[in-house]
Amino acid sequence: MIYLDHHATTPPSQAVIDAMAAVMAGTWANASSKHGPGQAASRVLAGARSVVAQALGCKPAEVVFTSGATEANHLAVRGLLAAAPEGRRRVLFSAVEHAGHLKLARELMNAGVPVDFIPVRPDGALDLDAATRLIRDDVALVSLMAANNETGALMPVPEVAALAAAAGARLHVDATQWIGKRPFRFTDFGADAVSFSAHKFNGPKGVGALLLRQGVAIRPTVPGPQERGRRGGTENLPAIAGLATALYALGTPADLDAEAARQAALRDRLEGALMAALPELRIWCAGVPRLPGVSFLRVGRWEADVLLQRLERLGFAASSGAACSSSGNAPSHVLTAMGVPEDEALGAVRLSLGRTTTDADIDALIAALPTLRSLLPAAEAVAA
Repeated sequence: MIYLDHHATTPPSQAVIDAMAAVMAGTWANASSKHGPGQAASRVLAGARSVVAQALGCKPAEVVFTSGATEANHLAVRGLLAAAPEGRRRVLFSAVEHAGHLKLARELMNAGVPVDFIPVRPDGALDLDAATRLIRDDVALVSLMAANNETGALMPVPEVAALAAAAGARLHVDATQWIGKRPFRFTDFGADAVSFSAHKFNGPKGVGALLLRQGVAIRPTVPGPQERGRRGGTENLPAIAGLATALYALGTPADLDAEAARQAALRDRLEGALMAALPELRIWCAGVPRLPGVSFLRVGRWEADVLLQRLERLGFAASSGAACSSSGNAPSHVLTAMGVPEDEALGAVRLSLGRTTTDADIDALIAALPTLRSLLPAAEAVAA
């Protein structure tokens, strides 16, 4: 099976597996314990924190380990809102945040918190004019993804950071799809808090972090002495070691640029072949800056489930969008926010490449396109 769903998760590298196994076998003690084994675990934890800080351009004290981006997002939004000055209660999200993050927005609304959503344009880019109108001096926090998980569209983080700073608001950035794909330095992002998950860049699942700018007040959602009092609970040391190993393996910014160029070339070659073989094809956000290894598309009136089933029959694994909301029973909220009609949005399929995607993988899919075309129902082949 050729795997083309790297935006959902990525395979852990052998180096990550080995690092986690070594910690589980050798330094399994609680890093908060004062005895010898505990202090050995504490040194591993400190070393991993230093690796993460060096890789992401922040201070070790600014790294708060969590169970992943979802928890980090909750900690950032709830924690920064709780610590906001009196008179600042409004929270802004983009309309195309991850589906799980939008559930948090709805929970806040149900609790009486004023919440607004920054719209996107029909091309998938954030509407900066709307952002300028919405980011006022009553805003406690703006929460914005760096890159969309479905379309790959890049968000204008520096511009929003400037607007938030001018209004005296905090900025949280969900960099789950950015880190590991594009160069990242915390100091360059202009954010107060940045969240991410290890499993998006060939690390383990169930671990991530919130980068919290030094001096920024936050209230923990899970109180406890760990992580400098910002996130309670015994640290998952094997997973944290895996996260640090995966980050280190990404290399330098130049290495990331080279890998991005490789994936973009593979994607562009695939999209060219798709357009030649499937004239009913539509690719969303191809005209705006986007992540290098993703195509979010539909083919005529074919439903996503039909196309995905045929792809899997031919040996290719893909998805219809975010893994937690890809049942196919509802249109993509991202496409809905872009103004795409429901019947078109229900046909959306995401092909996402990664570090383990090879030229041979793309060659195989291109070679399979004539067979794919013949397997799809002829009655549904009419262009929308």
